[in-house]
Amino acid sequence: MSSQQKIEQLREELHQYNHNYYVLDNAIISDYDFDIKLKELEKLEEENPQFFDTNSPSQRVGGGITKNFETIIHKNRMYSLDNSYSREDIQDWEKRVQKFLGTDDIEFTCELKYDGASINLTFENGQFVKAVTRGDGFQGDNVTTNIKTIRSIPLKLKRDFVKNFEIRGEIVLPLKGFLKMNKERFENGEEEYKNPRNTASGSLKLQDSTEVSKRPLDCFLYQVITEERKYKTHFESLENAREVGFKVPETIALKKSINDVFEFINFWDSERHNLPYETDGIVIKVNNLQQQEELGYTAKAPRWAIAYKFKAEQVSTVLNEIKYQVGRTGAITPVANLEPVQLAGTTVKRASLHNADQIEKLDIRINDFVFVEKGGEIIPKIIAVDFTKRPMYSEPTVYIKNCPECNSELIRTKGDAKHYCPNEFGCAPQITGRIQHFISRKAMDIDGLGGETIDLLRKENLISNYADLYDLTVAQVIPLERMAEKSAQNMISGIKKSKEIPFEKVLFALGIRFVGETVAKKLVKHFKSIDNLMVASFDTLVSVDEIGDRIAQSIIDFSNNLSNIQLINRLKLNGVKLEVSSESLKNQTDKLQGEVFVVSGIFYQLSRTELKKAIEDNGGKVSSSISKKTNYVVAGDNMGPSKLEKANDLGVTLISEQDFLEMISE
Repeated sequence: MSSQQKIEQLREELHQYNHNYYVLDNAIISDYDFDIKLKELEKLEEENPQFFDTNSPSQRVGGGITKNFETIIHKNRMYSLDNSYSREDIQDWEKRVQKFLGTDDIEFTCELKYDGASINLTFENGQFVKAVTRGDGFQGDNVTTNIKTIRSIPLKLKRDFVKNFEIRGEIVLPLKGFLKMNKERFENGEEEYKNPRNTASGSLKLQDSTEVSKRPLDCFLYQVITEERKYKTHFESLENAREVGFKVPETIALKKSINDVFEFINFWDSERHNLPYETDGIVIKVNNLQQQEELGYTAKAPRWAIAYKFKAEQVSTVLNEIKYQVGRTGAITPVANLEPVQLAGTTVKRASLHNADQIEKLDIRINDFVFVEKGGEIIPKIIAVDFTKRPMYSEPTVYIKNCPECNSELIRTKGDAKHYCPNEFGCAPQITGRIQHFISRKAMDIDGLGGETIDLLRKENLISNYADLYDLTVAQVIPLERMAEKSAQNMISGIKKSKEIPFEKVLFALGIRFVGETVAKKLVKHFKSIDNLMVASFDTLVSVDEIGDRIAQSIIDFSNNLSNIQLINRLKLNGVKLEVSSESLKNQTDKLQGEVFVVSGIFYQLSRTELKKAIEDNGGKVSSSISKKTNYVVAGDNMGPSKLEKANDLGVTLISEQDFLEMISE
């Protein structure tokens, strides 16, 4: 047997041993024998470097050092899930799904919602290629080197699955492994980790993959994403994923009705405490993949899935004081400083009080005993006061009248829940907050800059707004505390690179009140440049799809402010993109201007995503449901029967995929 054949044989054997041990929980070889074979493989690979394979079992032990994790844009966005907390929420969701699809014939899957870190794995031709964290859903960090150390993730599939695909899952730290890690840290006199979820998430960003390999991380897979139409249902795709080597939990179940779903929820609400890992709810999905396509997505979440969250843990503690924080828009948020208390695996010291109305509604006062829970087991909040323990001479809380940072008199407009500090350009937290928003990942995504550095730059009078960033030099920032020459160069390089960021992200980065990511995209699509946007009238603005009075007035206020006009001019001079590139405009037309389309069914020349983009690129609007305003339905194979019926009833024109392609090519 040649060296190459021996290497291939050992790799196949070790891949199988890993799968049996970490996925099937059925060891077929002793740890000693496994180590002997692994050492033999490592020796042969060292002697024959020409046969190196990045997915060899020998690469699981780590060794790679990652100083800076590369940011990668997700090919397919990683959406959040809508949360529900009651039977009524689930029933309302079912009704929405039935109405949208026009049928009661819907099958569901139920899966445990694992409490860990979301991950997106890419496979090509049966081989593991890369792993990217969820990040903000649009882009995440490349953690491939660290993920390779997790033995339950296959590096090479056992047989054909689909050619190229993404598979999503949750990196978890089983309770047994977590307790063992904390025992070792305690014995070494080190601070113990707070909870498995944060420890699992933090593990993915360790610079030394050897350290990651020492942690008993596991990975449960829950969604296959592919353009191939090999499987008809979500459940079928996961069953096949399990067969080719992925660790798909056996707890996933098919349910024919919502009543069956509730039985599943009730069972796991108590049984979850016996699981070897943490779970905080149940994810319910429409099983049929075509129905999933029909349902599509809202701006934040899939319509075809919902998470049921188990009742949050509650504790009682004392409210010691109320502090007031100033956000980047000047919004004031009252925060309760609490007597530290353990809640859902973490020490809680603070909780948001939201606004003056909430304080008044709950009658929250200093020195009260309050009940605290984690909303969705993430953000602590005060839900009630224990009036039986209230001190006799307790005084009602009087909300502040002046900004705690600059002493400006606060304002509160009609219909607004929050108070605001109007000192936009003189209030330190607003100045810092706007710059921090500008450099954030969803906005300009400037590497080498963080909140502390921004604060330091401002205190040293090097910046007072985001346009000042583009005037910084390496020589200016090197003298700063904890700033080496390399760090300074990375910062300036990151600022320079941000000039390549597209206009829609720049518009979001400007921090115009009420202009979030989705609104920014709508405005960019309509106005094409910052100049067009800033001279637009109120009537012109509200005529844009989904732009209401409040957003329109906010844009006008921003555009009429001399300081903002000066900032925009400085950004232009520095080469920041404040208009749509000519390359992007090249593929855009007004052929479908004013026309509303609904896309339904299965298509073959373009994917549904490509079809919708083609509609929008040519000036049309894509709607998720048919109404009197709909001009055309692009009808593919197996179009939803309810949509077909509704289109006929309303007299909406049905066109084929080919009809549409001819329409935009004319």
